[in-house]
Amino acid sequence: MILIHTPAPREVAAYLDLFRTALPQHVFTDLEGLSRPEDVEYVITWGPPPGLFVGMSQLKGVFNLGAGVDRLLQRDDLAAEVPIYRLLDGGMAQQMVEYVRYGVLGYQRHMDIYRRQQTAGVWKMLPPRLPATVRVGVLGLGEIGGQVARALAADGYRVQGWSRSAHTLPGILCHHGPTGLDTVLNESDVLVCVLPSTPQTRGLLDATRLARLPPGAMVINAGRGDLLDLDAVQGLLESGQLRAAQLDVFPEEPLPPAHPLWRHPAVTITPHVAAITLRQEAVEQISANLRRLAEGSEPLGKVTRTQGY
Repeated sequence: MILIHTPAPREVAAYLDLFRTALPQHVFTDLEGLSRPEDVEYVITWGPPPGLFVGMSQLKGVFNLGAGVDRLLQRDDLAAEVPIYRLLDGGMAQQMVEYVRYGVLGYQRHMDIYRRQQTAGVWKMLPPRLPATVRVGVLGLGEIGGQVARALAADGYRVQGWSRSAHTLPGILCHHGPTGLDTVLNESDVLVCVLPSTPQTRGLLDATRLARLPPGAMVINAGRGDLLDLDAVQGLLESGQLRAAQLDVFPEEPLPPAHPLWRHPAVTITPHVAAITLRQEAVEQISANLRRLAEGSEPLGKVTRTQGY
């Protein structure tokens, strides 16, 4: 038996229909139809409630309806030996490319400044800037971050990338390790973060590291909220060291209504929508993995718990 759960009942119903069509040989259920947790072999989920996995003595694996698995790794009701599989894309990479392109292009064309001028009733043209003069640093060069870096390079921006371990991307200068991170920070007019949340990345972009960015830089965070020190961002915006920020993820979501970044004129806030799982894409990928398991093959997207992704 395979259990499907998300916080939205309509979403669960839609997934049930799609999975039953894709894999008619399997039995799928939701929480309402589950009477014996011990019969569950696989769980397909996003945002599982506390205690969801209690009693699932035959659980063979968990499929996450998204790329970020940090919350699954922090649970006390999911045994360490149970494999976790994440979506490698699920239609998210193209959305992430679009989200980041929006921010980088807005920075290049001074749109953030023009919005503030509009509020102040100021009519002032700024000198044009070509993509080749904008240096973009991409933190995170995995399945999604790699596509973001390649797309920006194809747009003509001067792109460098950073990851914890060494990566190679054709035509893009890639760095890794602490020294490499300092290099990317020092040379990024726009810093794009698409890193996962791991013990090594939490709090990575603190006040000291953010201060390495060139004066007038922009930060785009579409990775995880605990990577970025929001107080440091606010302070650097106020001092003018940062020109703008585009933030999609936060340590606490929703971002509390009283938080000052909501009202900061140089900040664009979006509600964790940079890359949303596309249902059909996710069903196809997870169905293919379930077929691999049935054939005795290794599924794609298996999470290495010690790495956090």
